[in-house]
Amino acid sequence: MFRKVKKVISGKKAVDGAGVHLTRVIGYHDVKDFDPFLLLDSFDSRNPEDYIKGFPWHPHRGIETVTYLIEGHVKHGDSLGNSGNIFGGDCQWMTAGSGILHQEMPQVSDLMLGTQLWINLPSKDKMTKPKYRDITKDNVAVVYEEDVEVRVISGVYKNTRGAMESEYVKATFLDIKLSPKSEWIYKTNIDDNVFVFLICGEGIFEKDGSEIIPEKSAVLFDRGEDIIIKSTEKDLRVFLFSGKALKEEIAWGGPIVMNTKEELNKAFEELDNGSFIKK
Repeated sequence: MFRKVKKVISGKKAVDGAGVHLTRVIGYHDVKDFDPFLLLDSFDSRNPEDYIKGFPWHPHRGIETVTYLIEGHVKHGDSLGNSGNIFGGDCQWMTAGSGILHQEMPQVSDLMLGTQLWINLPSKDKMTKPKYRDITKDNVAVVYEEDVEVRVISGVYKNTRGAMESEYVKATFLDIKLSPKSEWIYKTNIDDNVFVFLICGEGIFEKDGSEIIPEKSAVLFDRGEDIIIKSTEKDLRVFLFSGKALKEEIAWGGPIVMNTKEELNKAFEELDNGSFIKK
């Protein structure tokens, strides 16, 4: 049974960090539908003034952040002494857990193109130890099919295992490129919430449908098994995300996502008194 399109969200222009111009695709008001996914931001600019001010030192707790670049360069560092670079084709999967302070500073590039996704952590894992997984382009498996390429960031696709498997939410993340006038069918886990983001190009997302969904939109699917993606006369590139909903209460304040207001207040109190970072 093919999944129907449940909701389409058009990304909205926004400014975050120290003045980074981005497209906010899903956020606070979409949590119930997209659970366990909290936020998705998209970056697409050839103008360094849109992003060079970056995201200076800021905290996170209670979530995982997944930064994936198609093109560009981002330097990062954190309060644990880690530092490094994310280049085109790389992915950084950060478990903020009990708390981390970090910064992400985009560097001047011909094109800055990619996304950052926030995944909620289950209540039992909110205070887990922070951790980084730096996934380089060379570690991402690519499955080549007729008119389609599938990069497996996390999860499994046709017996090809992704470079990453989260210990908490078993999320699938696929980067899919379709040639013009082609289609791709994917069998999902029936219990997962599934959505795709059109980072480049436009597409059709129902077997007998004709509605063309534009670039920089998120398409959330209803329950079912298979999904279908069809390209038009243009190349299409989409990111697919799937994961089982946590169905837990959410208390969200800026970069911190907990389950209760009391936990959220405690996090900000610890930021103020210097006890936010756990040893």
